[in-house]
Amino acid sequence: MRSSTEEPVPLHEEFIYCCGAATHVLKCGPWKDLSNDESKNLPRLLFMIIPGNPGLAGYYRTFIQALYCGLNQRYPVWVVSHAGHCKPPSGMEMIEDTDIKELEDVFGLNGQVEHKLNFLKKNVSKDIKLVLIAHSIGCYITLEMMKRASELQVLRSVLLFPTIERMAQSPQGKLMTPLLCKLRYVLYMPVYLLSFLPEGVKASLVRFALRGMKTCDESSITTSINLFSVDCIANILYMASQEMMKVVERDSTTIKQNLKKLIFYYGTGDSWCPQHYYDEIKMDFPDGDIRLCEKGLRHAFVLDASKEMAAMITDWLRDDLTKL
Repeated sequence: MRSSTEEPVPLHEEFIYCCGAATHVLKCGPWKDLSNDESKNLPRLLFMIIPGNPGLAGYYRTFIQALYCGLNQRYPVWVVSHAGHCKPPSGMEMIEDTDIKELEDVFGLNGQVEHKLNFLKKNVSKDIKLVLIAHSIGCYITLEMMKRASELQVLRSVLLFPTIERMAQSPQGKLMTPLLCKLRYVLYMPVYLLSFLPEGVKASLVRFALRGMKTCDESSITTSINLFSVDCIANILYMASQEMMKVVERDSTTIKQNLKKLIFYYGTGDSWCPQHYYDEIKMDFPDGDIRLCEKGLRHAFVLDASKEMAAMITDWLRDDLTKL
């Protein structure tokens, strides 16, 4: 299913308000509007990426381009940032200037679930089927979306490195929970001071932080500059603190109800969802499509393995797509 074409991949970028919060949307493919019911040119299927945390759409730029090409450019591939995780362009505020309060606590974990459902409701026709590809906490959000909106026409949900249970008890969670829940405000002042640095210096700092990687996606470096914004960091850390407190028990009921639609992909050395989480869910759902990474990919695969992950996903979905 991979395309051999070397032509530039059409990529459309938008900054919009969704639930009153600044939202960054990247759309791969020529389809910019999927909400027009009268259009005869609407695709039958949308691939929508639900990011991890930080939920910056730019981290997935290479991933959606590779996925779009791997699908022979037949279907649109969109990624929607989490509310408030992107630095809005000049002239746009983080929160919409309106008297209407669309959603309480939009930057929290529950708010991010409703944010994605609201985006779909306003921007995608109900007739279009969905393949939801979720990463990290995006997997929890995706399961919640399927639970709350059973009317969604979800063909498949691909859950990559899924943080869907016991986050605070994971090796990384034990380390980060005190920082996120009690000390996160301490980080705001150094981020504020760093925000005054020239863009070139910020990029150099990011390169230094990622120096241990053999190959690092250039889009990850430019996207990471958003992390020098106090507003972005505040929303990112606030959501992360809620993850530690609220992502406790695995929602086995929703998983059981949607098992045939789900693909799980666990890492072998993932400190956010360790391998024994994989062993346990595999035991509880022996008939599920639950896979263990054999390639040594890191939890944050978008930093250096976007094309490899996209190629795997197109192979996994080959049979589903031939039936459309």
